Amino acid sequence: MLHAQDILTCLNHYWGYPDLRPAQKPVIAEVMQGNNALVIMPTGGGKSMCYQLPAVLRSGLTLVISPLIALMKDQVDDLRLKGIDAAYLNSSQSTEESNRIFNAIGDGKMKLLYIAPERLMSLKGALLERLKTIKIDMIAVDEAHCISSWGHDFRPAYTKLKDLSTHFPDTPVLALTATADHATKQDIIRQLGLENAALFENSFDRPEIHYTAKPRIDEVAQLLEFVAQHPSESGIVYCLSRKRTQEMADRLQEEGYKAECYHAGLSSQERMERQEQFIRDEINIMVATIAFGMGIDKNNVRYVVHMNLPKNIEGYYQETGRAGRDGLDSKALLLHGGGDFHTLSSHCEVEGNLDQSNVMLGKLRRMQDFADTKVCRRKVLLQYFGEELTEDCGNCDNCQTTFEELDGTEDAQKLLSTVARLDWSFGLGHYVDILRGSQAQKINASQRALSTYGIGADKSKKHWMSIGKELIQQGFLTQTVGKFPVVELNDRSWEVLRNNVRVMLTKFEEPKASKKASKTKSTTPFEAGSELQARFQKLRQVRYALAKSSNVPSYLILSDRSLQELCVELPRTETELASIHGFGKVKIAKFGQHFLDALKEEAG
Repeated sequence: MLHAQDILTCLNHYWGYPDLRPAQKPVIAEVMQGNNALVIMPTGGGKSMCYQLPAVLRSGLTLVISPLIALMKDQVDDLRLKGIDAAYLNSSQSTEESNRIFNAIGDGKMKLLYIAPERLMSLKGALLERLKTIKIDMIAVDEAHCISSWGHDFRPAYTKLKDLSTHFPDTPVLALTATADHATKQDIIRQLGLENAALFENSFDRPEIHYTAKPRIDEVAQLLEFVAQHPSESGIVYCLSRKRTQEMADRLQEEGYKAECYHAGLSSQERMERQEQFIRDEINIMVATIAFGMGIDKNNVRYVVHMNLPKNIEGYYQETGRAGRDGLDSKALLLHGGGDFHTLSSHCEVEGNLDQSNVMLGKLRRMQDFADTKVCRRKVLLQYFGEELTEDCGNCDNCQTTFEELDGTEDAQKLLSTVARLDWSFGLGHYVDILRGSQAQKINASQRALSTYGIGADKSKKHWMSIGKELIQQGFLTQTVGKFPVVELNDRSWEVLRNNVRVMLTKFEEPKASKKASKTKSTTPFEAGSELQARFQKLRQVRYALAKSSNVPSYLILSDRSLQELCVELPRTETELASIHGFGKVKIAKFGQHFLDALKEEAG
């Protein structure tokens, strides 16, 4: 029976951490007892530790099911750097390489084996049969939301994992994901047979991420202005189309940034090469479609930009969550425009499945609401996942903006009166067109005869749309879910129309064009031009050289957080290095002296 101290000793020896995170402790305790569990933990929360540490502590093999080769390789490289025997199996390996791995497993040396679901559950079944002869202590299903058709990253091969209990009836299963709404969670439980498993749901809050959403006015200028604030830092820029990724990458290159594009139209070789370049800090900015990112475990991404509205909040959360995995301050910028919803709504149609189509449209609508909201964005984000934030976060654009409130009762009554005067329900835009006296053909003669026709012509369409959305958010209008959502009156609407309730609205301001980009501002952890910043950059160079010679990404050598601690603490001996976050005994032996020498040289 292992004691808590044994676990901490192992943790410190291999990972260089003094203690587990609070959310990890109960999960690891459950796993060590040989029980099934479902873990929903935010990106950057330390999910991998929940199976890696128990794997090292137990005598048998832990089988890790992971969706992408790149992710498997990174995790295996990381474990080997720490002195832990691990391997992965994929279709590109030779028979000799596979046999070597199985020989190591047979010798009892291997602790973790990573494999894709497609390879594990192949029709031939030879690999599965071979694994059944091995003592497997645990099966960890990473990115478990891929099993659900209701999720945002559905992988058909994951559905075959429901047969795991048949093939390995006595082996506990640990399912892990960062994003799962109620429908997805229930799918995971049902398909993996986890009805009686322990459920660990942790806060979805990522307090280190600053959320901002802006109307897309001059997207190129807006992007350049933002990127100029992070000149040497790693970031991901998401675009809706392949063509736009290339255009944006070209524009960034013109400005002197190390940027590349990534999309499904590139060859597999090109995608692999560019992903490697990004992971190894050879390029700073990846401009990509959503084809990029799943499984990217690069922990020093400082920002994520969305140039268009994402399809749902789960995807947005997952994609923005690729920033700040080391716990340092990071940014998430969303630029959105009026055409985004219309474009994306056509992607929500699932032939022959009206229910799923409506669910996907509803999720898109919630994403639009997040972009439009004037309240704390973190509150809206967490509320979507069933979590309540009692106070405003203070770390999003809305919390850091003072919105002037005005008595908007008169404007609200004009819009509500227009809705009340029509026999049929329409979308918000149609009522706004009537208010502004639109000459569009869709406005028929009877609608032009309404007393409210044209009474709002003195204000822009954006102004009236803003009022309509705010009335919906405040509950003075009801909006249906579906491909063509309509707005309708409710009990609160009539209270306004009867002058029983006053309506306070946010003062509307027309979006302004972005200012000219400036490259003087920096949001790196240490202030630009400071002694600490210079030291930090020196250590980054040392880390990059060590990573290149070891043929691994820089962040696997040491995280930015560890480099910052080195800059502040200035250790002089290997003994003092042991107190630095992330410096386990193996890493001290391999790399410690290089960093000590650099600090000594820098100090003069």
